[in-house]
Amino acid sequence: MTTPVSSILLVLLASLIGSLAMVLLKVGADRHRRKQDLVQWLSAIAGGIALFLISSVLYLFGIKDGSVALLFPMVSTGYVWGLLWARLLFGEPFNRPKIVGLSLVVAGVFCIGLGQA
Repeated sequence: MTTPVSSILLVLLASLIGSLAMVLLKVGADRHRRKQDLVQWLSAIAGGIALFLISSVLYLFGIKDGSVALLFPMVSTGYVWGLLWARLLFGEPFNRPKIVGLSLVVAGVFCIGLGQA
């Protein structure tokens, strides 16, 4: 089965949006921990849940016409985005184990893509 480029792009976009959902859930958790306004806390949580829903719908459309064996591993690129957002937005440090893990995720997705060619 040949996977269209549009399916690949939809799954990658779903992964990116899913990683942004993780960011909003983290913001909501921080607001809850700091005992901030209930409306701010709920809006961050609701935003994260909404983005996860959007991400799931995009993923559904992406796998409709493509190979799940190729597309499903691409969801793991969300971990790459998540680590970048953690660094950029929350100041979490990069360290050697994180860099090695990211490299393995990217290499794995690449190898699975080569296996479909």
